[in-house]
Amino acid sequence: MNRGPIAEIDLAALQKNLNIIYRAVGKRNVISVVKADAYGHGAVTISRKLVNAGVSYLAVAFTGEAKVLRDAGITARIMVLFDNRDVMDFFTYNLIPVIYEKRTARAFAGEAAKKGLTVSVHLKIDTGMGRVGFSADTAVSDALDIAAMKGIAVEGLFSHFSDADLSDKSYAREQLELFQRIKSDISSGLGYPLMAHMANSAAILTLQESYLDAVRPGIMLYGCSPFEESYGLNPVMKIKSEVLAIRSLPLGSPISYGRTYVTRRKSRIAVIPVGYADGYNRLLSNNSDVLIRGKRAPVVGRICMDVTMVDVTDIRDVSENDEVVLLGRQMDELITARELSDRINTIPYEIVTAFGHGARREYV
Repeated sequence: MNRGPIAEIDLAALQKNLNIIYRAVGKRNVISVVKADAYGHGAVTISRKLVNAGVSYLAVAFTGEAKVLRDAGITARIMVLFDNRDVMDFFTYNLIPVIYEKRTARAFAGEAAKKGLTVSVHLKIDTGMGRVGFSADTAVSDALDIAAMKGIAVEGLFSHFSDADLSDKSYAREQLELFQRIKSDISSGLGYPLMAHMANSAAILTLQESYLDAVRPGIMLYGCSPFEESYGLNPVMKIKSEVLAIRSLPLGSPISYGRTYVTRRKSRIAVIPVGYADGYNRLLSNNSDVLIRGKRAPVVGRICMDVTMVDVTDIRDVSENDEVVLLGRQMDELITARELSDRINTIPYEIVTAFGHGARREYV
């Protein structure tokens, strides 16, 4: 037996989610975010599917992620959101750098001059995220200085919402208004418009005025909504395993480390070969269900590094090798990333990335 669960990745569901985005934003550019190995879904296969479906821009966090895509033969334009230190990689692999410091822009300009080339860049403006980006106070002058550098072509300008996933959109609108003012001043100074983008998944779903020239969907591509409402999105990832063993235990039997669960009746306990090393968060101990034969089986006792125990007393005819679904649909029952994240006070992003990194993938 191989270690860990299988992540079944539904590429038809991915296409449906992309269709939802295009219906919302029309002919605007879609910059598909495939960082963190496409949120655990497998960046190479996901990117191929997106490019074949008409997406012309991909976004990753670090140059190493972009190299993997280029080495796999993916020719779409790739934007690197955070990592701009390895200047040579951007020329070697034809990548779009995101610039948020003038000294970095000078490094790119210097290398471009050596090669007799011009590098297209996007400038990041910090409108209230507090992560990276030019300060709103200096963004206009910084952008104009960079645009004047030989070898640099400023193609785009963008920012990032800090809380567009809240029902109260007042701060998101403040960020958007600030970005719009900065964009207008920069474009006026340059004498030409820039490709502006700010809308993440939450904004695509609920803040139409933020669409601008392009949008940057991430989690919604993979069928997870940043909100309680699903918005018709289709989960792309299903995490499945199988029953490893079944034990019949008497009343009063402790289960797993710390004896946090003790059987309250004669019980049948199934052992599942998935643990926290495989992305099944230990905080789900005594706090989650899995699906077996289309029924919910509660997790009992602490989740271990390699295995998890579930109570199948009330499910008839469970046997070894039966399919177990930890995330996704089985018959008429469904366990969503939102359900799991709500149980442990986190977000669906963490659920799918953790599972995806720990699982073997099958694409359907």
